[in-house]
This record gives sequence, C-alpha cells and structure tokens, in this order.
Amino acid sequence: MSSCQESRFRGVTDEQWALIGPLLPSNAGKKGHPFRDDRPVVDGIIHRFRTGVAWRDVPRGEFGPWQTLWKRHRRYAGDGTWDRVLQALLADADAKGLITWDVSVDATIARAHQHATNTTRPDQDTGAGSNHKNLPLELVEPDGHGIGRSRGGLTTKIHHAVDASGRPLAVVVTGGQRNDGAMLEQVLDDIRAPRPGGGRPRTAPDSVAADKAYATGVNRRMLRARGIKTVIPEKSTEIASRKRKGSAGGRPPPFDTDAYKARNVVERSFNRIKQWRGLATRYDKLAITYRAGALIHACLTWAQLLGDTP
Repeated sequence: MSSCQESRFRGVTDEQWALIGPLLPSNAGKKGHPFRDDRPVVDGIIHRFRTGVAWRDVPRGEFGPWQTLWKRHRRYAGDGTWDRVLQALLADADAKGLITWDVSVDATIARAHQHATNTTRPDQDTGAGSNHKNLPLELVEPDGHGIGRSRGGLTTKIHHAVDASGRPLAVVVTGGQRNDGAMLEQVLDDIRAPRPGGGRPRTAPDSVAADKAYATGVNRRMLRARGIKTVIPEKSTEIASRKRKGSAGGRPPPFDTDAYKARNVVERSFNRIKQWRGLATRYDKLAITYRAGALIHACLTWAQLLGDTP
C-alpha cells in the first residue's frame, strides 16, 4: 500500500497515540484472548465514524475483523474508557495551562438514520447518555436510546461544553426534542479535569456563555450557587415582563456583551465534529456508542494540542 493510501486509513498520528495508547485498558491476566495491538482497532473505529460506513464495510485488510472493532468499541463505550481518557488528557492540558475556563455551551441536532431507529423506545425520550461512573450498560443507556421525535423527524442531540478555544470539555447525548436549557446542569456535571498531584478535580468553569435557550431563572440560580459567572442574554419576554412590573421587577441580570461575542466557538466545534459523517448522521442504535464516537473526536482534539505543545 502506498504512503498516500496509508495516511487515508490512519486515524491516529504517532504523537496522538503516544498520549492515548497508554491510557487504554488491557485484558492481561483476564479470561479470553489477550488484546492485540490496540492502534489498528482504534484506527478502524475512527475510520468508521469518519466515513459513516457500516461496521461490516470497514476494510478488513487495514483494521482487522469488523467484529473485533465493534466489540471493542461497545466495550470501551459501556465501561467509560473514553471518559477516563478524556479526563486524563484534560488533566494534562490543565496542568500545562492550556485550558481557558471561559466555557461556552450549546447543542446540535443530528438526524437519526433508519439503522439507528429500529429499536423499542418511548415516544419522547428525555434520557441522556453521559456520566458513566463505571455503571453497568443497562444503567447507563437511556430508555429511549437518546433518540426523540422533533420537527425534523427522529433525531438525536449532542450537547457540548467547550473552552475558550472551542475544544470540547463535555459531551452529553439526548433525544433531539430535549430542551437545551434543561440540560445545562448535566452538561456542566460532565466536566472533570483531575489534578495530576491529587486533590479535588476541576469541575467548575470561571464563566458560562450560552444563548437565550438557557436563559431561565433555574439556570441563573444554579450558576450563581456554583460561583460561575453567567454570560446569558435575557429573553425578550423576560425583559417585557420585568418592565411591566416596574420597580417590582427588579434589576436586569448582569450581562457581559464582549464575553458573549466569543460564544461562537461552540458553533465552530460543531462544524468540526460534523466533519465525521458517522456523527453528522447517527447510525448507532445505542446512545453510549454514538456518544463514544464524539468522545473519541474530543480525545483526538486534545491529544493533538498536547502533542504539539513542548
């Protein structure tokens, strides 16, 4: 195979693999066949999400049997492996001062392909695939598999929290009809950057910027209780209601217009993640395996930054 063809199939660079490879679990000393080299397996998983092909159509000659790719992906998605990898990379990045904790939050919708929707589910799923905490699969996977019926049909939604440079800190998957603002607390709970020297992990950003979908009293009180600066504009209905009440309506909440101008980094993060066809359209039946694809994309983003940083 030519070097051009090899680069086309390769998903992880040498620099990225030097950071990610040691963080992946091993089954040494356990029952069953020992894992072979993880790298072609991870490359195959990335190839599948990048191209959007069916698992059976992933080239065997480059990545091995598709069954191995699927089983490993299912295992790593179910036991929270990619969450732990992302947390380790965030810990390294935070220790090097590479994370700016002015966070932007938003959500994007992906259409669910018919291969993802032939499962039993409630009409309106409000569950979220997130916060594994080493729970068994049946306790992690939401009842509706993170697929809901919205105006666009059967859809799924990726909720993102990104740092000031647009690099992902948290990924939560819900049904497409789920209200963005109602998921803010869970998205923030998904942020976790452990301290390399021990101690409590970093979980709270300095500020949170979000659009008017997040402009609720519940969210403002939650952010205030956590000591997080709120950068969320008021809805026009809130402004009108406050003005009707006169002096009883109170003062408008503080709003930093300059900080809000930087919120578009989360939109740019969605542009990058949707370059992977398997994330732009959801083909996965399980919310955890779909979310794991988004987590792999996040891990590669941080590994690239760390690999380029002396």
